[in-house]
Order: sequence, then C-alpha cells, then structure tokens
Amino acid sequence: MGSAATEHVGTLATALSHAKRLLAASPALAVEQLHEILKVVPQDAGARALLSSAYRALGDRLTVEEDRAGADRAYGESIRASVNDPRLLNAASALCAGQLPIAERLLRAHLKQQPTDVAAIRMLAEVAARIGRHGDAENLLRRALELAPSFEAARHNYAIILYRQQKMAEALGEIDWLLGRDARNLNYRNLKAASLARLGEYSSAIPLYVQLLKEMPRDPRLWLSYGHALRSAGRQSESVMAYRKCIDAAPEFGEAYWSLANLKTFRFDTDDIACMRKVLARTDIRDEDRYHLHFALGKALEDANEFSASFDHYALGNQLRRTQGNYDANDTTVQLRRSASFFTRERFDQLAGTGAQDPDPIFIVGLPRAGSTLIEQILASHSQVEGTMELPDLSFLARRLSGVKLKTDASKYPDSLGDMDGDALRALGEEYLERTRIHRKTDRPYFIDKMPNNFAHVGMIQLILPGAKIIDARRHPMANCFSAFKQHFARGQTFSYSLEDLGRYYRDYAGLMAHFDSVLPGRIHRVFYERMIGDTESEVRRLLAYCGLDFEPSCLAFHENERAVRTASSEQVRQPIYRSSIEHWKNYEQWLGPLRDALGPDLSDYPQA
Repeated sequence: MGSAATEHVGTLATALSHAKRLLAASPALAVEQLHEILKVVPQDAGARALLSSAYRALGDRLTVEEDRAGADRAYGESIRASVNDPRLLNAASALCAGQLPIAERLLRAHLKQQPTDVAAIRMLAEVAARIGRHGDAENLLRRALELAPSFEAARHNYAIILYRQQKMAEALGEIDWLLGRDARNLNYRNLKAASLARLGEYSSAIPLYVQLLKEMPRDPRLWLSYGHALRSAGRQSESVMAYRKCIDAAPEFGEAYWSLANLKTFRFDTDDIACMRKVLARTDIRDEDRYHLHFALGKALEDANEFSASFDHYALGNQLRRTQGNYDANDTTVQLRRSASFFTRERFDQLAGTGAQDPDPIFIVGLPRAGSTLIEQILASHSQVEGTMELPDLSFLARRLSGVKLKTDASKYPDSLGDMDGDALRALGEEYLERTRIHRKTDRPYFIDKMPNNFAHVGMIQLILPGAKIIDARRHPMANCFSAFKQHFARGQTFSYSLEDLGRYYRDYAGLMAHFDSVLPGRIHRVFYERMIGDTESEVRRLLAYCGLDFEPSCLAFHENERAVRTASSEQVRQPIYRSSIEHWKNYEQWLGPLRDALGPDLSDYPQA
C-alpha cells in the first residue's frame, strides 16, 4: 500500500474513532460527523454501520425526551443506513421520506416472496409504529425475534415499542437482554433508567442516572431526567441542583427553567429572570426552548406580583405551544356528546352485573389542576389505599376500542362496547387490572388511578369495573381553567393552550358528568376543592365514607406522607392545607374575558354540578 493510501486509511480510521466517541456523548453530533465521512467514502461499510447505530442512539434519546416525531425520523434513518439489500432500499427511502403507504406496499410485496426476511419484517414494524399500530409493530418484531433471536437491532426496536405502550416490565426484560450483550451501552442504560422511573422505581432509577452522569457530566437531558426523578421522590433540594446543572450545561435549555418553575414552591431570583430574558432575546433558540421560557417567566413574574407582564408571558407561551398541535374543540364536543348518547340508563340496566367485580381501583377524574393530587395524597395516607400515578391504561383500552389507525379514521368508541357481551366486558376489566398490577408496590387492597382525562371513560368504567370507586375533583371554573393555562403540560392536554378552548372543554366535561349523575345517580362522589380547603376534616370523612373506609387521622396529616408524587402539585401536597390559591386567579381577571365568555352558564351555576 502506498503512502497516500496508507494516509487515507489512517485518516478514515481517526474520523471513525472520533465519531464513535461522539456517539456516546452526543448522537446528533455523531450523525453529522458520519455524514461528512460518507461524503468522502459513500460506500464504506463501517461508516454506514456506525451511522445506523448513531441514528438508533439518537432515536433512544428522543424517545426518552418524549419527542415521538423526532425519534421516528431517527429510527427510520437508522434502518435506511443499515439496509444492504437493494430490493429494500426503495422501501427504506420511502420510510424516511414519510411515504408510509408506499413503504408498506413495497415491504408486503417483498415479504410475500421472502416471508422470513427479518430485515424487511423489522422495517414493516417501523411503518406500523409510525402510524400508531403499536400492536401490529409488537407482533411483527416478536416474529422477527422468533426467526432471529440474536437480531439486536430488532430487539432494540421491540424494547422501544413496549416502552411506548407503557409495558414497562416487558420492556425492561428486553433492555436487560440488550445490556447483557453490551453492558456499557449508554443509551440502553438511559432507557432502563427512564423505564424504571415510569414505574415509580426511583430507588433503582436514581443510582442509574448518577452513574450515567459520571460518564456524561455535560449532558443536559440526563440532568433533566435526573432532576425529574429526584423531584418525584421528594428530594426537592437535590432536584433543584440537577436542574441548575442542566442550565449550566445548556443555558438556552428552556425546559430546565420550566422544571424549576414547575416545582411551584421554588422562587426565581433577579439573576434568573435576567438570564431568561437574555435567552429569549436571542433569535437562534428553538421554539420548544422559547415557549418553556415564557411559561417559566410567567411564573417568576407572578411570584413577583407583576401580573400584567406575567400574563403576557403565559399568553405567548400558550400561543406558541398551540401552533404545534391541531386541537379542535368541536371534536371534543362531538365525542363527549356521542358518549352521553351511548351510555344511557337502559344500557347500564341491561348490563348490570357484568364486568370484573373487583373493588380495587379508585379513579380520581376531572380537569387537570382541579385538586386531584390533593385528594390522591389524602387517600394514599390511609392504611388500606395505595397511591400510584396517572395511569394511561384506561385510555389505552379506549384507543384500541376506537379502531383508529389513521388520523382520518372515525372512532368506533364507545359504540364498540355495545358489541361486547358480559364475558368480554369482564375480560376488559381484568385486562385493566392486570396491566396496572405492575404499579402496585404494596399489599394494600385498594389503589388509585388519578388520570384526570378518565372522566371521558366513566361509562366504560361502570361497564368493565362496576365495583370501582369514581371521584370527580371539581374546582371553581375560572380558577381551574386559568391554573391549567399557566401550566405547560408535556403531553395529553392540548385543549389547555387557549382560554376559549379551556372554557369549552370545562363545559363539555361538566356536561358529561351531569349526564352520568342523571343516569347513574349516586355513583360518582364529587369533591369541591374550595370545600376541601374550607372544612378539611368533614370533607375527608365524606370521602372515606364513600370509599367504604374507616376514618384515620393520617389522612389529615397527608403532607407527612413521603410517597413519590409525579404531578405538577408534588411539592404543594407535601405542605399542610393552605387557602391562598382559591382566589389567586382574580389577580388576572381583567385578561380572562375570553375564558369567562366561553364558560357561559357553567360559571354562574358553580358549584351546582
């Protein structure tokens, strides 16, 4: 080999070695480096394999960060970089271009000829995952692993799809298999920590984050995840430190500032406010950082009693956040009215006695920021009740019953419940109990599911879990809706980014609950936040009596309960009852006209249900 060739090989090896080092610390930078290498040596197999790994690592990071679209793009590019079969290249290109029907057609045609081609099966699973058919993706990947148990990339995809479906126990099993092959893999370890945190296993997740941060001490996302885990575990001062470390590593990282604001009891100082304003003045920051900073500044200025400037930042954050979604208030109105039409007294009478009879679940429903975490903390301080978290399982069952696979599909839910007999309804209830069992850490007979959006599924709860308790957390509509407007929700509450949408959503929610009060009288126990604050002991006794529980003084000392809490009110419920929040919304009343108008008679009727 001549000297020039030797130098070329040496330069390539050095560049690839640098890309490998980048992959661990920053997959995005590794991707950039490898694309530059491939411009020079486009057919180099080592560079393409490393590019596939870099994209896969980037997808992992984005999955943990809840950036589903970004993760999908990264995983698609990982597959394209790994494809060597020319017959699959067109399908891979279509997948990366978002041309999913074309990719699916090409892959199905290929699999008719080659039904055991595990690379094609893996690609088809990626198509299914992209369009929300997670069950199909899971089945395809399971088939690929039956054919090729050592296919590490497919097993990695399998772990991700289980994680996305909240099947954390199964996901952890696959992640541990992957770690058995590559124990030092940073992304596998990060995914394991995130999975443990999702399960509420903070005593296991936190040490994992500590180890990861020793190896990647300048990774802002890791500091953020670590801070979230510490916060949920009740270690507030340490979580503040972690969020500060995140800002040190990336001063423009808006989510870190919002995470500090979201502690609710934390107060920014003047230097913090100046830093946020300085970052907002830049033109090169991402929209995601910008709206997080607006929400954080809104909170900082609210605490400083600068209500006009505070509202301006809340409004700007919501306006920017709303442009990133496609929420249509009319869709909610139509769907909830369909539910009211379907769940009639006659239907409930006809199906009385069906469903799983277990009395274990206690559902707390309503709007977010209505006081549900306070109710949960009170109940979880009882010796017979276990607090869990906002469980996604009922919504998962509803999505499956909807039959929706594409955004253009019409939902079959709740009408699809009408096709189910008593055995099928009981099986659905038993599936819910089995899916949620992993979140139960004690032998207490009752557990709480406080996903607020489950108010939309009260009818299904009655059919599949007739022994469950249902508690409706209700708060003054102006206070409740404005509190939601001030809150940046990571996901799931897309109605909260407009005062008008919030008012309509409240009316739709209150209307559906009034319907259930009519057709299921006495079935739902309503807790008014203002009454709970005003006469706590009487309201707690009423609440416990509804749940069939004896009064225990520990329920009045709920703030002494050291259990993990994962919601925005986690720090507030670790304090005794306070009354300052009841009328706080009035500081902003002059700017809340659109909300008042949208609420209409629901505002003047309150607290009549």
